[in-house]
Amino acid sequence: MIPVPSLVTPPHREQNPRRGQLPVFVVAFVILGLLTTIWSLASPIMSLPDEPAHTIKAAAVARGQFSGESTGVQGELLKVRVPGYIADIRSQQCYAFKVFETPACAPKVDPADRGLTTGETSAGNYNPVYYILVGLPSRVMGGEGAIYTMRIISGLLNAAILASVFAAASALRRPRMPLIAAAVATTPGVLFLSGGINPNALEITTAAAVFMHLCVILEGAEHLRTVRWNIAALAVAASLLANTRPLSLLWLVLAVGAATAAFGVRRFVLILKDKFVWLAAGVTALSCAFALYWLLTAKSFDSLLASPTEIAPDQAFATMLDRTFNYVIEYVGVLGWLDTPAPAAVQMTWVMAFGLLLLVGLTSRPVRGRWGLALLVPLVIVLPAALQASTIQSLGWIWQGRYLMALVVVLLLAAGVAARFIPFRITPWKKSAVRWSLVLMGLAHLYLMLFGFRRYTVGIIERTNWTEMFDPTWQPPFTWQILTVAYIAVLAAGGFVLYRSLVSSPAILRRRPSLEVAVRTAPAGGSRVPEPVDSQGPARSG
Repeated sequence: MIPVPSLVTPPHREQNPRRGQLPVFVVAFVILGLLTTIWSLASPIMSLPDEPAHTIKAAAVARGQFSGESTGVQGELLKVRVPGYIADIRSQQCYAFKVFETPACAPKVDPADRGLTTGETSAGNYNPVYYILVGLPSRVMGGEGAIYTMRIISGLLNAAILASVFAAASALRRPRMPLIAAAVATTPGVLFLSGGINPNALEITTAAAVFMHLCVILEGAEHLRTVRWNIAALAVAASLLANTRPLSLLWLVLAVGAATAAFGVRRFVLILKDKFVWLAAGVTALSCAFALYWLLTAKSFDSLLASPTEIAPDQAFATMLDRTFNYVIEYVGVLGWLDTPAPAAVQMTWVMAFGLLLLVGLTSRPVRGRWGLALLVPLVIVLPAALQASTIQSLGWIWQGRYLMALVVVLLLAAGVAARFIPFRITPWKKSAVRWSLVLMGLAHLYLMLFGFRRYTVGIIERTNWTEMFDPTWQPPFTWQILTVAYIAVLAAGGFVLYRSLVSSPAILRRRPSLEVAVRTAPAGGSRVPEPVDSQGPARSG
């Protein structure tokens, strides 16, 4: 029989969670890396929100220009010195906000135009850490090849961090619900953003990693030697998160707070007795200090494009509360410059998944596992309104759903962690439910990809024009047909691995000293059957 890969640690490796997480990380990285790479190639260059500004910033940072020249006027673009083909990259936006227009209107990117010239960017004084990582290809390549390579590097970075989230989820004592939550949190929008040049995706994936790795550490607080890998991964994720976008320090604090609330302050204090934890905390603190220093000295908020209004902050706050659920569409996925929402079927699939996951998390036992949700749910509603209201008169209406996705993803993971002790006996019906749920999610991922191809190859017009895609006016690298086949194959592989992990029987429990094996008596005439019971009381109410 051919061995089937699984995201659940096999029993003979349970005593060393680090070894168990490595194969999970590798499998997840391969699958996620291929998905983000396909998105990098499928989306026309500069088709992601603010991608020109971040591309120019990345090319400038790669040449040692960490900040741009500013006039000091709010809303004016900062000037940097970048190659000519990068400086003129905004000419690729001819189809932005025009769903009937294809990227065929854009001029060819000249790979030979590599002489330095002045470029303008609204991200000129953003933290340089992300841009150092993705800007290097512009030093050795030119034209579209350099831009696609920058995208692929950004996607692989996000894939590696997201793969560590799946690895950490598999290391929890009852990993099924955390793995389901990680799959639901990996929305089409997350993959779409990961395939472009924008630190927004890195903010999302690192926030998820901070939360999940800290959950594993807190659960293993009595035996921290078994979770050293998670401690190191937490330090890396937290350091990157702090240095992505201006609001990232806030998301870092909330991710740490949510994990602590779910497992209790006592466990958080307990892990602080470990020297390796202090070393990781020191690295994170230095990274946060640099992020705060950059935020205050570079004035990252000052280069934001502004359209000031006279709307009162309280009115803006009320309006934002009224629009709370309008932004769910963006959590699922909106292509282009917010001009191509996901089809209704894709939105419905993920809204149902969001709702079911949150319902299960909010009604799970033990009750203390819900405290992380109790912290995050009101913040997901109130924070966008408060942040928009505070800037309404200086910047105008600037809020987008993707700005909150880091916190939304943490909320979904917190629901999975809270619900991990729910009994999950494998029955034929449950196998069928898991199988068809994964098929539905895979089809939703595929549908959005195909809808994006329709939008870019022939444009979206009033009449249905799917068949016209076979006579396109624009094609991505390798053609949309080949990319679609590749996407189907990778989605199928990922769904199969996740399915085998979720229906593995018996349920995997971590063999740590904090676990006890109790023996319950079967009904009359039956035999005594050992039943794993967590000493923290997963099966008890309250």
